[in-house]
Amino acid sequence: MARKPASMYRKLTDRAYTRRKYMGGVPGVKVVQFDMGNLTEDFPVQLTLIADEACQIMDRALEAARITANRFLLREVGRLDFHLKLRVYPHQVLRENKQATGAGADRVSDGMRKAFGKTVGTAARVQAGQKIMTLGVNPQQFIKAKSALTRAGKKLPTPYRIVVEKGSEQIL
Repeated sequence: MARKPASMYRKLTDRAYTRRKYMGGVPGVKVVQFDMGNLTEDFPVQLTLIADEACQIMDRALEAARITANRFLLREVGRLDFHLKLRVYPHQVLRENKQATGAGADRVSDGMRKAFGKTVGTAARVQAGQKIMTLGVNPQQFIKAKSALTRAGKKLPTPYRIVVEKGSEQIL
């Protein structure tokens, strides 16, 4: 059965559904790492990717954004010259009422009767103005860091902005 489009899960309509203890068969989180790069050094410049609208970001989108930013930074800056931190965790469990399709599906399927749905994935609930990623770099890598966060932001289902939190007087 084909995967439904992520736009079905983008809006915050229902209340949070996170109690995994009572659910069976919740798929694992697709995000592999939440901290990348040099974890020991304190970098003088910090850029943050911030969501402009409230939405749910699926774990696949978070992983795609993380991979995009991390690969660009490894190629352009180097492994020891940045620290990328993912600040949201996909707690929200997503359900889907799968429908049978094809010939004779009306005799097999229950339609909307008992339509609670099965778990199909997880998502992070993000409010407007919430931090999604933070990137620490040296001042000479500021342009490349901004480019990395811009590329990562294009993978997310919400408008975003990039804010320089620390060290802006060294750049400007």
